[in-house]
Amino acid sequence: MEPSSILLTGFEPYGDRGLNPANEAVTALDGKYIGAHRIFGVTLPVVNKGLRQRIQEKIETLKPAVLLSLGLWPGETMIRLERVGVNISDYEIPDQDGTLIKNEPITKNGNEALFSTLPLEAIISRLLQEGIPGRISNSAGTFLCNAMFYNALRIIKDKRLNIACGFVHLPYLPIQVAEIIAGVKTEQKLELHQREDLASMELPTIIKAIGICLQTVISQL
Repeated sequence: MEPSSILLTGFEPYGDRGLNPANEAVTALDGKYIGAHRIFGVTLPVVNKGLRQRIQEKIETLKPAVLLSLGLWPGETMIRLERVGVNISDYEIPDQDGTLIKNEPITKNGNEALFSTLPLEAIISRLLQEGIPGRISNSAGTFLCNAMFYNALRIIKDKRLNIACGFVHLPYLPIQVAEIIAGVKTEQKLELHQREDLASMELPTIIKAIGICLQTVISQL
């Protein structure tokens, strides 16, 4: 495989959600091109077991120039670029295999934290110029998104690979928020203003934002 590929990953729906905007974006962008770079979209299960192996296999097969991973952050209001992956797993909910990890390192004796190698400030600047809200975050959480991010950075570091790597969290899709609102009204157990996860972003805007991210990275390789 020529080193002109882009590995774009996203997670399947989880937590009783029928959709995951990360998976929707990955599916829509799979096979598209950013300049001469072809995007290979990969949907990952929300399962801890075998996560590192799955990432490593894709890196070894595709030999990408860029690895960008996407995930859902319920309640996020904008495109959120993660700065750092931390060497800890501490789940609030089980993964899709029922595994609930509490306060355990992702890699024993590994770096406490590893940093994105994307031009974060340049990406944010481009997003804002295009009228898309975005920000840099200093916490990718402690669930599978962070584990994906940390593992990818660790593999690249250990193998001394020249791959630009980062993680982006996405808001809900509008249809998901509409379902939440309808559920609150039907259940009548919680006042609507008590929900803090009602922000959303249209899928075409998300797809455009990811394209901008990748274009900015490619232009600086």
